[in-house]
Amino acid sequence: MSTVTMKTATGADAGTVELPEIVFGIEPNIPVMHQVVTAQLAHKRAGTHSTKTRAEVAGGGAKPWRQKGTGRARQGSIRAPQWKGGGVAHGPKPRDYTQKVNKKVIALALRCSLSDRAADNKIIVVDDWGIDAPSTKQGVALLSALGLRPAGERAPRVLVVLFRDDDAAWKSVRNLGERVQVILPEELNAYDVLVNDYIVFSQGTLAAATARFIATPGGDAA
Repeated sequence: MSTVTMKTATGADAGTVELPEIVFGIEPNIPVMHQVVTAQLAHKRAGTHSTKTRAEVAGGGAKPWRQKGTGRARQGSIRAPQWKGGGVAHGPKPRDYTQKVNKKVIALALRCSLSDRAADNKIIVVDDWGIDAPSTKQGVALLSALGLRPAGERAPRVLVVLFRDDDAAWKSVRNLGERVQVILPEELNAYDVLVNDYIVFSQGTLAAATARFIATPGGDAA
């Protein structure tokens, strides 16, 4: 197992914590991560787009003018695609964009993404959030102490993993802008891990996030 230095809410060292090799130490499989991320993004699409074909547009039952003798191009209906207000040729129709991905592949993609972040030393573990009451100021202070709010530089994207009952910490960091995302341990997924630069765990959320992989031989649980 690899180890990382655990931090306090003030940024001081608080010992070390082991990162399970089965979750944070495997060789990232890029095709698998691409497949799962693509499926996640496709699943977010509503698929409600719709256009009317010439058969669905009202009117246009009569031929606009006779076939020959007018000097104009022949036309059969004013609802043909070339007419203003006519139907749309080959336009989008409602559809389901969902892609089927096996649970083992989803789990592997998550382990690959976490291993990728661990290899870049972008996994941070704190012993305690150190926030007793909701306070945006304390949320900023916490991230600053962890080096995630560098002065004069663009802040990295941060994924903070919290429990549901971490109410004070949740309310303190959830509104720090679009570059800070809060997630539950059971909601961890490859896309959110990869789209963020740093992943911040507490001791408890780290254990909860890795428990499902450690409990199952081969780490194939989803």
